[in-house]
Amino acid sequence: MSHIPQELHYTKEHEWVASTSDSSIIRMGITDFAQSALGDIVYVQMPKVGEIVTGDKVCGEVESTKSVSEIFSPVTGTVSAVNSELSSAPELLNSDPYGAGWLIEISLTDTPTPLLSAAQYSELTS
Repeated sequence: MSHIPQELHYTKEHEWVASTSDSSIIRMGITDFAQSALGDIVYVQMPKVGEIVTGDKVCGEVESTKSVSEIFSPVTGTVSAVNSELSSAPELLNSDPYGAGWLIEISLTDTPTPLLSAAQYSELTS
């Protein structure tokens, strides 16, 4: 069974969303369920700081020894930070998907689409 932190929100595409100290910026990553299904992650392609991402649209890729999976932006906004550690240590997505394995931070430019609660995401993945 995968770990699902209660304080986060989730998408049907298996990304998580966290609030930051700045209410106009969110941090996102892939869920424990997603990293487990992918297996050993060997490469991550993410948007660059300053790029505009659109909610529910592809904004990157995660490559594992099993497959390549698309990353979907949960919100519309401008990328304000990228986890540069992942370029040299993509395995952080496997070992710490909710902490050191975060992907990007997005400065919101639109009202976020409704996200799943931890309970709803748990139901989706069970």
